[in-house]
Amino acid sequence: MAAAGRPLEASETSTRIIREVRNRLLPLLFLLNIVAFLDRINISFAALTMNADLAITSTQFGLLSGIFFWGYSLFEIPSNLLLHKIGARTWIARILVSWGIVAVLTAFVQSATQLYALRFLLGAGEAGFFPGILLYLTYWFPQREQARAIALFMAAVPVSSIIGAPLSGLILDHVHWLAIASWRWLLVLEGLPAIVCGIATFFLLPSRPADANFLSVQEKGWLAAALAHENSKKLSEDDLSVLRTLTRPRVWHLALISFTFQIGGYSILFWMPQAVKALSSVYSNTVIGILVMIPYLAGLMMMILISRSSDRRMERRYHAAVSVLVGGTALILLGTTTSPLLSITLWTFAGMGYLGFHGPFWSLPSDFLSGTAAASGIALITSIGSLGGFVGPYLVGTAAKGQGGIYRGLAIAGVSFFISTTVVLMLPKNVRQK
Repeated sequence: MAAAGRPLEASETSTRIIREVRNRLLPLLFLLNIVAFLDRINISFAALTMNADLAITSTQFGLLSGIFFWGYSLFEIPSNLLLHKIGARTWIARILVSWGIVAVLTAFVQSATQLYALRFLLGAGEAGFFPGILLYLTYWFPQREQARAIALFMAAVPVSSIIGAPLSGLILDHVHWLAIASWRWLLVLEGLPAIVCGIATFFLLPSRPADANFLSVQEKGWLAAALAHENSKKLSEDDLSVLRTLTRPRVWHLALISFTFQIGGYSILFWMPQAVKALSSVYSNTVIGILVMIPYLAGLMMMILISRSSDRRMERRYHAAVSVLVGGTALILLGTTTSPLLSITLWTFAGMGYLGFHGPFWSLPSDFLSGTAAASGIALITSIGSLGGFVGPYLVGTAAKGQGGIYRGLAIAGVSFFISTTVVLMLPKNVRQK
């Protein structure tokens, strides 16, 4: 600390304040994202026994995996605008409690039709969470720090699978309490934490820097000034209307990238457990969970390394493009081998490419959007991208019925990654220039 009455040097101030903000906010946001992804993709593990119980076909599973994103997409933009208006603390808490209740109710379905309805409601309940957190991070972190902050938040995606994959396998193999199917217990036990975390969020999460009791008045002033200086270089006041933001070509360019990327991304998330199970008939659910954990461990390390490099160089395009190119190549090559070792290796490269993309890409919207424009623009990008989350799993499920099975569908997902790579490289060197 500087001596009393003497102002801190700018570099010393910025480093200390950003570190304090990161240490106070990101652990809670990280935990919330773990819970979110567990509830979003645990259906992929439940399917290992649920599909037989409910007589669900591969096409039906692809549809029920993706129908989540219809509810998610429909309510994405209004949810993010409400978060910007009402405040992050209250709105994010509401989102968590809503989806937690629906996630638990999903365990009581008796047919595929009921599962369709509850998966749609789960998406509607969770709508706005991811773009809301991205928007929330722009309230606290300058542009140069955002890729790392986003990557630390998004690190919850691989961690949720690193924790959730073996945990889900253990539950499926060993939890049969009260003569209730283990896949039902899986959905209940992994749904309840969202309700608990929603209540905790209401009491622990400050909505804006002005509400942060861990910052001094001087520190709040510095952070507000730094963020205001950046925002002044983005959109003018006339450009801040929701309608103008939603018609900006650059926003739609990023939305197209998100759409093509999520086709491949959610194909990985929803179909990897079943693809790994198909490698050997002797694998237990617990072993499958451990094997699925490997690509996410490697992806977690790659995510952190790429985001740090992207922030240090202030370069986003090539970091995102190379990552998704690697992931697409791995998905296409999966259909060329039946070796468990080589297959897990390719899944590992697919995971590294998928996860490495997030930090640099999700730093791009805040490079030219702020305030209400950021709320609506980020929501549109994630909303369109979420439709890719419907298309990808459904395409894989439909292709799984024909010759080549799951791997033909995964090759289609790999091609979508290649398209995403091309569209990323079409971005200008500096998004703000356009």
